[in-house]
Amino acid sequence: GGCTLEIAAFDEFARLLGDPQKTEFDHVVFDTAPTGHTLRLLSLPSAWTGFMDANTTGTSCLGPLAGLQAQQLLYRDTVAALASPVTTTVVLVTRPETAALKEAERCRQELAALGVSNQHLVVNGVFNATVVDDPVAAAVERRGRDALSDLPVGLAELPRTVVRLAPKSMLGVEALRRIGQTEAVPEINEAQVVPKLLPLGNLIDELAGPGRGVILTMGKGGVGKTTVAAAVAVELARRGHRVYLTTTDPAAHSWAVDGSLTNLSVSRIDPHVETERYTAEVMNDAGAGLDDQGRALLMEDLRSPCTEEIAVFRAFAQAVERGEDGFVVLDTAPTGHTVLLLDSALAYHREVSRQSNEMPEAVMQLLPRLRDRDHTRVLIVTLPEATPVHEAAGLQQDLIRAGIRPYAWVVNQCLTPLVVRDPVLRSRRQQEGAYLREVAEVLTDRAFMVPWQTAPPVGSERLLALATAS
Repeated sequence: GGCTLEIAAFDEFARLLGDPQKTEFDHVVFDTAPTGHTLRLLSLPSAWTGFMDANTTGTSCLGPLAGLQAQQLLYRDTVAALASPVTTTVVLVTRPETAALKEAERCRQELAALGVSNQHLVVNGVFNATVVDDPVAAAVERRGRDALSDLPVGLAELPRTVVRLAPKSMLGVEALRRIGQTEAVPEINEAQVVPKLLPLGNLIDELAGPGRGVILTMGKGGVGKTTVAAAVAVELARRGHRVYLTTTDPAAHSWAVDGSLTNLSVSRIDPHVETERYTAEVMNDAGAGLDDQGRALLMEDLRSPCTEEIAVFRAFAQAVERGEDGFVVLDTAPTGHTVLLLDSALAYHREVSRQSNEMPEAVMQLLPRLRDRDHTRVLIVTLPEATPVHEAAGLQQDLIRAGIRPYAWVVNQCLTPLVVRDPVLRSRRQQEGAYLREVAEVLTDRAFMVPWQTAPPVGSERLLALATAS
């Protein structure tokens, strides 16, 4: 079943955390996956411990529970290690942006609910302008200052470290040792040749052509998938198309759309809601002909932690199905979680079949629809920086192996098309060139650019401006 993958994903994590005899190190540092997937990872030891404690039948979707008993003590120790301030510190790393800070606060709350209270906040990339006549630099500083002045109460109470925006990428051991120190601005070569990527509006012209279909935005957490998805959706709706905009991202913040477009529907695939709906349907369907004992066994099976993944997968498949009648724009989860969702398709097919009497048509048709470029257009969203570009390149390879070929790349928050005078921003703009060339010349033949916005792209009006900017 699908949860076998989950067990494999967090088993080593639990072993390092819950069994200190397994490591000879004084400190273990985890660079975790993006927020939503990390929270899922951290909650699994508790979820499986609770499931095994409450289980009365000795079975699970992984088979007999006897095979899991050796892990049960390990999972309990992991839960205790996560909750111990002596053992574990969770560092929440965020940017000085309103949406990122809201996501960090949501993460803080969910970690606290898991008993993980020893948290520290790091705000990375805080910018102070040094040139008074640079409106872009002034806007960058103002946006960061405004976001930090409205810090959620829970985050404001955490111990905090601020890391200034560096003039260059922090790559290599020596650069990492200097994080937080004042960096000299490297020499700037204004004569370098940068490829001229087309604006987002040109991509939307292509996407609008068929008049229907599914548009998926994928990429690393924090690259602006939500913004790009929303901008594409509102512009398609403005052109008169019927559009359904939704997200499968468990860490998604609220949509920045104000409801002014009547032919645009907006929603989120909520794991809790989908799990309740899926459980009720399975009980009404597969449980209809069972006696009380049989229904109790089925309900216990549905309490397994992997039921949530199955329910979300099914809702994802149903959203993709709606692309037959109009446009569906899906803001997907961060890279690792999305690939897991897609790679697990056949396992989830089997799991859905096991728990119900028939497999929904939407689930059966999901992979063929995702592989059909006339039906589904995958947009890889990235930033003009080393880690986002290289992680996006890895995502592209994963998708190709699954038979899904991305349609285009969107490089978000680019300084390249802007006039900047501040030395730090000029340096960062120059460094964008190498990554823009890599995207346009190596990774795709369809590359588009979104400039950095002086005002947050919130609301339909600003999203339309972003979608139509030259």
